Amino acid sequence: MRVLLMATLDTQRSNELMNDGKMPEVMKGVFDRLQPEAAYFGPVRGQRTVLLVFDMTDSSELPPAGDPFFTEMNARVEVTPIMNAEDLQKGLSQLR
Repeated sequence: MRVLLMATLDTQRSNELMNDGKMPEVMKGVFDRLQPEAAYFGPVRGQRTVLLVFDMTDSSELPPAGDPFFTEMNARVEVTPIMNAEDLQKGLSQLR
């Protein structure tokens, strides 16, 4: 299932990672683990935010997906099932 992970990073902790030069290493680990089909970064409600779209085949993948954001960045993490246009059309066709 395609999901959107939104991680809102703690400013103080993410500043420390940026200043120590560790942020690229942490993010590389996340990308290697999740293999996102899309990744976006920017301020949301005034805080550094990471938005990742990736495939989660089993709910047991949820703990390792969010763990680096919790442990390394003291982030708030939300995971939401999402669809692309093709998924939506497929789903809508099943309503008939």
